[in-house]
Amino acid sequence: MSEIHHECGVAAIYHLPRTAPSPMCPDQGPSQISRLMPRMLLDIQNRGQLAAGMTSFHPKRPEILATYKDIGTVSEVFKLSHRAKSESMMRSLAGRAAIGHVRYATCGQDDRSYAQPFERQHIHKRKWFSFCFNGQLANYQILKHRLLADGDHHLSRDTDTEIILHEVGRLLSNSEGKPDWIDLLGKATKDFDGAYSMAFLTALGEMVVARDPLGIKPMCYAFDGSLFAAASEDVALVNLGFEPEDIKTLPPGHAALVTPGEGLRIEPFCESKSRAHCFFEWIYFANVASTMDEKSVYLSRTRLGEELARIEIESGEISLDPEDTIVVPVPDTSKAAADAMAYKLGIPSREGLIRNRYSGRTFIEGGRARRVKASTKYTPLREVLEGKRVLLVEDSIVRSTTMGVLLDRIRDMGGAREIHVRVASPPIVAPCFYGIDMSTIDQLIAPRYFENATLTESGQREMARELGADSLRYLPVEAIARAIGLPAEELCQACITGKYPTPCGQKLYQLELENEGRPQSAERTYERLVSNLT
Repeated sequence: MSEIHHECGVAAIYHLPRTAPSPMCPDQGPSQISRLMPRMLLDIQNRGQLAAGMTSFHPKRPEILATYKDIGTVSEVFKLSHRAKSESMMRSLAGRAAIGHVRYATCGQDDRSYAQPFERQHIHKRKWFSFCFNGQLANYQILKHRLLADGDHHLSRDTDTEIILHEVGRLLSNSEGKPDWIDLLGKATKDFDGAYSMAFLTALGEMVVARDPLGIKPMCYAFDGSLFAAASEDVALVNLGFEPEDIKTLPPGHAALVTPGEGLRIEPFCESKSRAHCFFEWIYFANVASTMDEKSVYLSRTRLGEELARIEIESGEISLDPEDTIVVPVPDTSKAAADAMAYKLGIPSREGLIRNRYSGRTFIEGGRARRVKASTKYTPLREVLEGKRVLLVEDSIVRSTTMGVLLDRIRDMGGAREIHVRVASPPIVAPCFYGIDMSTIDQLIAPRYFENATLTESGQREMARELGADSLRYLPVEAIARAIGLPAEELCQACITGKYPTPCGQKLYQLELENEGRPQSAERTYERLVSNLT
């Protein structure tokens, strides 16, 4: 799973005026609650390490909204290892409210101008706002084409975030008086097809946090009467000091609206007929300490490991002698599944691979450079692996670059006698158009081994042979819903079933099937949708 981009993460915090200071306030008091934003972003750093940023609100500052963002991790962007620099930055960003973002690029480029939040300055305070976004609009190119069709509009970035910025800005410009943000959100998103969670902050001191009507992207919030906070994952709120029982899931299609005069309101901004929570949140993306939509990430991953163990016992294909057989997780997100699998099998779970956290991202560079980086990502421990039969547990195998190199290193450097790959998810068979950076079937390894559109036992044996494993096994699709504890019809499982929860997502998949195996153009699949319609 290290071969694909994470998603992004959104956070928001607001201390209401004329209320008692929350016990979670920093020493500087409620007027500088924005100082807590870097801490919140650190807790969701797992969702994006390309860029980070925040916008704060202070009504008595010349820049009522102040935005700072840059390329790098949260610690790098906010100079957290340099006390004086960090303190100076926090003073300049001091405010009673703030929104923040960590980013990986699902569309657009890797430069500072694409970092979020995006701010739209205006002489009228009701039209001045900043916002940040997690997700992907499957019909982004259609919205872009429609916006530019009259020749009067210009986009400076190739990202759906700017589309949303201009759509909200257009509605604000056409509104008279102070806008009704619930109504405005409904109008702005009525043509959106895709996944999103968003946070807005205005120069009037209004904060809006919204979640897509299918709930594909996560969002939670907490409020103690004075302090409101929201984030993509609840671990950021728990670590602020909120009690777990006080943290709530923002329902799909709803927005949390915080204003200085009215406090907090939770209201629907669009109809939500069904649910399609991204199952990858529990498998890989989310912090293992998080709870998503009332379902524990850690417990979900342990149940995936138990599913692997059950299938292993039923198959009886390999010896499970605890004297020479061990379970080894691929760090770090496979550990819960690996430990649970080993416990059920009655064999040791050992850390036979040590992750080099400073090796960089393997997806940044292609070809030989990617393989070189993959080879430095993990160090096999010969003392653990030598002469052993290894059950290697991984979250998923997407493009195979890292796995192929890793198996070579476990065998050559680690001295393992046998390597049996066990994948704690079904095979990825279809692209994601909702925020994961895998937009073509040809990028995926599993479909290359299909027989009648299915990865059979013989296909898995062939994949194992080419990767350099003694055997390979995936989980069945039905194991996901059982492990998470949600009905299958409430999960987005498009990338493992080819069944998408939105019309545009399904149309994009059909276009991708038509282009499978053909030379890829510079356009990504969702970009070809416009040319198909025009």
